[in-house]
Amino acid sequence: MEVQEAHAWPSTAVEAEAIQDRLRPSLELDDPGPRRPATIAGLDVSYAEDGDRLVAAVVVLDGGTLETVEEAVVPGAAAFPYVPGLFAFRELPALLAALRQLDTTPDLLVCDGAGLAHPRRFGLACHLGVLTGLPSMGVAKTRLFGTHDEPGRTRGATADLMDGDDVVGRVLRTQDGVKPVYVSVGHRIDLDTACRHALALSPDFRLPETTRRADHLSRAALRGA
Repeated sequence: MEVQEAHAWPSTAVEAEAIQDRLRPSLELDDPGPRRPATIAGLDVSYAEDGDRLVAAVVVLDGGTLETVEEAVVPGAAAFPYVPGLFAFRELPALLAALRQLDTTPDLLVCDGAGLAHPRRFGLACHLGVLTGLPSMGVAKTRLFGTHDEPGRTRGATADLMDGDDVVGRVLRTQDGVKPVYVSVGHRIDLDTACRHALALSPDFRLPETTRRADHLSRAALRGA
């Protein structure tokens, strides 16, 4: 698939924050998003023990059957130091390279990370959405930002993830009695639609199949390397 060239790469946290500020107005947050995406891509990155070497993986699933349609992996190195709130800058070059390897242009990107539920309202899902122009959403394993009440214990239970008076995401229970995940919009999708997709992508396990398969693929490639 075609992906536009990324912006000039920052060397400092100040430069990285300026890029987030410049790109944030490009977010389309009133788009309802794809109701029945034919293809859905999961993106994940695994790191070697040294913390610098990594493998980015993209797995494209059929939106109806959840069967794997296409895969891509790209080894690389962290492109930016670890700075809270700027984690996307470590992974974006390798993730964009993996997306460029795809023959399929997915209808939806699902990131293992945050979108609007981010201290600067511009997490990885937002960044990828703006650079690709595709609908994107984040499903995080842990809470990066915001406060919330505990959702109910049954599958499908939710609680709003709040930043003051603003809803920045939703805490979603994908299976009875398991820890919830943290869903937030990235670009060109609304929160209700994002949660519906996250639940549909998680028929048997806590994490969406997009994340599970991309994680397995990146870890296997890292072991092979």
